Amino acid sequence: MHLYQLIRTRTWYLIPLAIGGCFEWIGYTGRAVSAQQTPDWTLGPFVLQSVLILVAPALFAASIYMELGRIILLTEGEAHSLIRARWLTKIFVAGDILAFTTQAGGGGISAGSGANSLTLGSHIILVGLFLQVIFFGLFMMTGLIFHYRMLGAPTARALDPNISWKKHLNALYGASVLIMVRSIFRVVEYIQGYDGYLLQHEWYLYVFDAVLMLAVMVLFNVVHPSEVKAMLKGGKYSAKAGLELRTWDPIPGETQPVGYPSSKSAKSNQAYIQSIGSEI
Repeated sequence: MHLYQLIRTRTWYLIPLAIGGCFEWIGYTGRAVSAQQTPDWTLGPFVLQSVLILVAPALFAASIYMELGRIILLTEGEAHSLIRARWLTKIFVAGDILAFTTQAGGGGISAGSGANSLTLGSHIILVGLFLQVIFFGLFMMTGLIFHYRMLGAPTARALDPNISWKKHLNALYGASVLIMVRSIFRVVEYIQGYDGYLLQHEWYLYVFDAVLMLAVMVLFNVVHPSEVKAMLKGGKYSAKAGLELRTWDPIPGETQPVGYPSSKSAKSNQAYIQSIGSEI
């Protein structure tokens, strides 16, 4: 579904989210195969489940970081953000890449033979998870401060009833809480070690990882970020139908339809995006 919506709406910054969803599917498929192989496990399915399930949420986070930058541009609210929009995405995506590569490297080392590889890999994974929690916590704080300041001193764009920025920001909050809970669960899991209570009871993984990440995917199916992309361009978008409502060009004597921005305002907004937002 996400791949369809992504291609249909050309919302390319959701590519990491879609790839993360594929990682989750492949990872749990590998886990199911491993379960069928008990007790004669093979390396391939183990690596798939160990690495792909672990790193997928970092890909979800990358798309979330990029959407906040676009919401800030949409509301013309850079003055309310702790970090300028052109740097916000760069900083958090860079931190996300660092967390992603650290976790992936640790997962790869854990797949090696011997107890030393397993221990070293788990320690590296734990560092990557801490990095993810730190950057994600800073991101959530940045979003909350922006929201608070915008409510106190809203811009003209934020007051526009046709700009549904609050809906998308609330969706980011929901997804962020789900990913944060999952990340904290994983930190506790790896602190306890491979003989710990959480790893010895499989249902915790499904409740605090699989279900939460599925909820993130469904949330962005319903509140699809393509609407933010369309509003930035001056139009309005239906991700479900895949149709963009174009701007209204005035005809003498005709009244501007409700919900249709004028082509002049659309061009002005697009120029703003190109000058500031093209980097995110």
